[in-house]
Amino acid sequence: MTRPFKVLGIQQIAIGGTDKSRMKRLWVDMLGLTQTGQFTSERENVDEDILAMGSGVHKVEVDIMQPLDIDKKPAVHTTPLNHIGLWIDDLPRAVEWLTAQGVRFAPGGIRAGAAGYDICFLHPKANDQFPIAGEGVLIELVQAPPEVIAALG
Repeated sequence: MTRPFKVLGIQQIAIGGTDKSRMKRLWVDMLGLTQTGQFTSERENVDEDILAMGSGVHKVEVDIMQPLDIDKKPAVHTTPLNHIGLWIDDLPRAVEWLTAQGVRFAPGGIRAGAAGYDICFLHPKANDQFPIAGEGVLIELVQAPPEVIAALG
């Protein structure tokens, strides 16, 4: 099938929740993304932090959003996201460090994924033992192959 366009990569991932600070704890404090902006709109019922990973043409924006009024529409917090995949340069080291920081992983550990890369998943829900999680979003960590590490590393 011929298309008049190409998907070139991920430009943005928007994640909704009821508490931006909980999402920020994972995305900024644990995973190291940088906040590049902030957006608030009463019309869109959103209080949003704009985060970024990568740079230049490889930069991907991650917007973490909470509603200004939880009882109004649009309800940015009710559709968190199914899951997203993130390239990781050293998956075993990342899992070890994140676990030590209190990040909860889904059962299954590091294993071969559908595309042939080693993967594991951050659990979407925190618990008492592991208080940091995806806040409703399942996050797949993917071991980047050497060529991806060379291009994006």
